[in-house]
Amino acid sequence: MDAFFASVEQRDNPSLRGRPVAVGHDGPRGVVATASYEARPYGVRSAMPISRARRLCPDLIVVPPRFEVYKEVSGLIRKIFSEYTELVEPLSLDEAFLDVSHLPSATIAAMEIKRKILSATGLTASAGVSVNKMVAKIASDFRKPDGLFVVEPRHVEGFVSTLGVERFFGIGKVTTEKMHRIGIFTGADLASHSERELVGLFGKAGHDYFLYARGVDNRPLQPHRERKSVGAETTFEKDTDDGEELRSYLSDVRSDMMRRLHRAGFKGKTVTLKLKFDDFRQITRSRTIAGYADDELVVTEVSEALLSEVDLDGHKVRLIGLAVSNASSSHATAEAVPDMDADICEGVQLLLDFPGLQVWEKSRNFAN
Repeated sequence: MDAFFASVEQRDNPSLRGRPVAVGHDGPRGVVATASYEARPYGVRSAMPISRARRLCPDLIVVPPRFEVYKEVSGLIRKIFSEYTELVEPLSLDEAFLDVSHLPSATIAAMEIKRKILSATGLTASAGVSVNKMVAKIASDFRKPDGLFVVEPRHVEGFVSTLGVERFFGIGKVTTEKMHRIGIFTGADLASHSERELVGLFGKAGHDYFLYARGVDNRPLQPHRERKSVGAETTFEKDTDDGEELRSYLSDVRSDMMRRLHRAGFKGKTVTLKLKFDDFRQITRSRTIAGYADDELVVTEVSEALLSEVDLDGHKVRLIGLAVSNASSSHATAEAVPDMDADICEGVQLLLDFPGLQVWEKSRNFAN
């Protein structure tokens, strides 16, 4: 989906349309969940502190999130997906992989899905179509908003050779900087190194990088996964080292987590406390119990003990979190991948009435 949270807010409040909008909690610790396309030219991005976003864009309108509304819209979109395939791997409320290799044309399916989403929700979506998850994911970002970008099988390797290495799955900021230092800037640069060289430079991840540089991604689509943990956390409006205040925050987080545990039917044996300090250092403390941490009295006793054992060492705390994990297989629950490979159509001439469609061609780089 295109700027999902912000687009929902603009849809529901006409006064926000065409204006720079950020969805997030407006306060000293607030962060941007989603920025509208009108805010992005100013440099406003997701995960940016609201305070910095306001400095970059003085006219920014900050709107509090309405997650129940976003979930409702996401549910409508998932129903549309189900008309085309049962193999859907949600990445979040607004993004998913679909395996439509059983259909005559993934491109036509993507066009129809986009149109149905617009009709059902009033919102635009962008799609990437290709032979595996990595390439389809990259392609989905190429023509946002309201785009459709196709990378045909015969062009996959040529396509990835032109990409900056930061676009590849699993290559974050630190790895990108290391690659740049040794002269690896594009997929072609990456492909010029042997698998042995990449493993020597980047460890086990080098095996994956060797494949990604050739457009190969063997990760299967996973419609569901086993839930590993359930937790909750909160960031304070003001850092604190007051014991009573920390216990009060812990109580609130614990209550939130217990509601989630019971709603999910999850039972685990390990309780983990998470603290982030005023210098952004983060620690965790865990304890495994004999039974299951599904009783609030038990979780209260364990979490309070974990907190009391932490030495703040003169620092104040800015965030506290609590989680339960280590479930037996009988108590693990199936869930959609957190909240939230296509048969490419060669007959592109049949699709030229769709204005957002773009197909990558090696000879001309991009062709409408």
